[in-house]
Amino acid sequence: MNVLPLYAQLINLFAAILLLLSFAMLAQRRVLSLIDLFAAQGLALAASTAIVAFGTGQHHLYWSAGLTLVLKVFLLPWILYRLIRQLDVKWDFERLINVPTTMLIGIVLVVFSFNLAVPISQLASTVTRSTLGIAMACVMLSFLMMITRRKAIPQVIGFLSMENGLFFAATSATYGMPMVVELGIALDVLVGVLILGVFFFQIREQFDSLDLKHLEKLKEGE
Repeated sequence: MNVLPLYAQLINLFAAILLLLSFAMLAQRRVLSLIDLFAAQGLALAASTAIVAFGTGQHHLYWSAGLTLVLKVFLLPWILYRLIRQLDVKWDFERLINVPTTMLIGIVLVVFSFNLAVPISQLASTVTRSTLGIAMACVMLSFLMMITRRKAIPQVIGFLSMENGLFFAATSATYGMPMVVELGIALDVLVGVLILGVFFFQIREQFDSLDLKHLEKLKEGE
């Protein structure tokens, strides 16, 4: 019987934490708690990346872990908190599907993701290939969170959580992406959140609401 080394067990532990946090975000009703869960997800992602770097000797992943820590745990949650304070939107957000049904769909997506990841993980040669199914499940759950929310901010957080899942999938399959690519993605995500913040203010100023159905009513010059 092969016993996994300690660092591999820790990676599996943080992978499970990421999956649990994805389910918690899927069931969460309050936007402030959703931001806290996103920051916790970023912390678990940074920790798992640092452990992969330590266990495999892929030293460039230390930079990836540091970038994730700064961007996902501190900077983006801080920006989102400022947006919420300025927009005064600490509400419970509306859903298109109720929580029990959403969770059942989430379980089905997790099973689908694990089955989808089996042939891919068999082709990978990394120690972390066993966590690829969890990474794909996190992406699927984040996508489900996006399509079951009616408000703009929860959808943006769902998009950011999906990016976390994609980053974890890259780490699981190939020990991460080149640093230039990671920096480019991080910059794109940051700029995207800032631009979306501007749209949030425009929607709120026009309609006194952040419901995405109002995007269809926005016209230039109004």
